[in-house]
Amino acid sequence: MSYVKPKKHLGQHFLTDQHVARSIAETLRISEPTKVLEIGPGTGVLTQYLLENELIDLKVIEIDGESVEYLQKEFSALHKRIFFQDFLTTDIPQLYGSETFSVIGNFPYNISSQIFFKILENKHQIPCVCGMLQKEVAERLASKPGKKTYGILSVLLQAYYDVEYLFTVPPTVFNPPPKVNSAVIRVTRNATQQLECNETLFKTVIKTAFNQRRKTMRNSLKGIITVSSPIVTESIFDKRPEQLSVNEFVTLTNLIEPYIQSQH
Repeated sequence: MSYVKPKKHLGQHFLTDQHVARSIAETLRISEPTKVLEIGPGTGVLTQYLLENELIDLKVIEIDGESVEYLQKEFSALHKRIFFQDFLTTDIPQLYGSETFSVIGNFPYNISSQIFFKILENKHQIPCVCGMLQKEVAERLASKPGKKTYGILSVLLQAYYDVEYLFTVPPTVFNPPPKVNSAVIRVTRNATQQLECNETLFKTVIKTAFNQRRKTMRNSLKGIITVSSPIVTESIFDKRPEQLSVNEFVTLTNLIEPYIQSQH
């Protein structure tokens, strides 16, 4: 029985359903020894099933001191494997050097998008991420072009990972119950090691375009290239950002780059 009090300011909603916890642990699909980092283990409902798997070499990272104390008491197997710190500010090499590791967790709603931005920064070390997050965010990550849910993180994540929406989880299996549904996703690294474009510019183009998502690319990218640039007559500039696939954003980045350089 858990005696850790869920803290609102940390976005804590502790999973109480053992069946759901086991199902999340199984989404990792591990067939060989694997290093795994669990983010925000809370009271260890998911942790216990990860520890049962002999192929998993587990470390956990937790920002809540009360949870850390509880985990240390309840799970002797986690001795020296609990890191009392914030994943968002963690120096990954401090935990894993240059080794690869998978990530799993019941991610706090208030930082779930930031967790995925951090994962993208370390994509060459993270082949797989499985986790539960707010249903709306899960749908956004898995969304395809043409949908309203398709946005900045959809494109950035899908450039390097395949995203699977696995199952929906109701509020009733949490303490306290959140006001929204949750969902479990699996994100697996694809074959793209590097995009065939300037990756820094690629990010800038995506963020600039989606910040004015109702406009055509011609209008939303005015801050990057001038409207007098000859390339803006290309048909791709007639589209809105949500209509463009990852590959089209790569094409667009390559089209734009020479004209940015010529302006400086």
